[in-house]
Amino acid sequence: MSDQIQQLSARPLRVGLISISDRASQGVYPDEGVPSLKTWLARALVSSFEVHERLIADEKPTITQTIIELVDEAGCDLVLTTGGTGPSRRDVTPEATLAAATREMPGFGEQMRQISLQFVPTAILSRQVAVLREIEGHAALIINLPGQPRAIAETLEGLKGEDGQVIVSGLFAAVPYCIDLIGGPFIETNSDVVKAFRPKKKAAVAKAT
Repeated sequence: MSDQIQQLSARPLRVGLISISDRASQGVYPDEGVPSLKTWLARALVSSFEVHERLIADEKPTITQTIIELVDEAGCDLVLTTGGTGPSRRDVTPEATLAAATREMPGFGEQMRQISLQFVPTAILSRQVAVLREIEGHAALIINLPGQPRAIAETLEGLKGEDGQVIVSGLFAAVPYCIDLIGGPFIETNSDVVKAFRPKKKAAVAKAT
């Protein structure tokens, strides 16, 4: 394993968490988005990670700038947003995310809606997107998530049967390998929560190193 790979494997995953809500950002009620994401990550990740938190209003320029700041300045490898993805006029998270992107990752949005449809028919109203932001020497994956804590967990974990077998894969199963491919640190997950998928050859190499 090269020195660069060793350094990436040794350092923690840097995760940016953005909760987007007009009223929570104004203190009308407590934010539930970021605390829910932190709780889920603590259950799901075996490898070390550090969190950078932001609570902001549903304002497109603010959302875009916050994503850029977390990637370009804080060096986050993964940015998860929660809230602002519906069809109302104040829901501008997808547009703001696309404005910060260098490339789209449409499969994540497709899978999120497939998962949510297992629980509620209104999942077709969701406009969540996922993108990459790439700058010189660094790249990050940015994913829009729902606003409700239960929906966040369902989307990330997917759907399991009573026997514990996966019926619909959660989107986080693909995140560790995506982070591998864009040059981020190696991520290990708790398979009881969500099992990271990697091609067999890649998984064998990672295990050996």
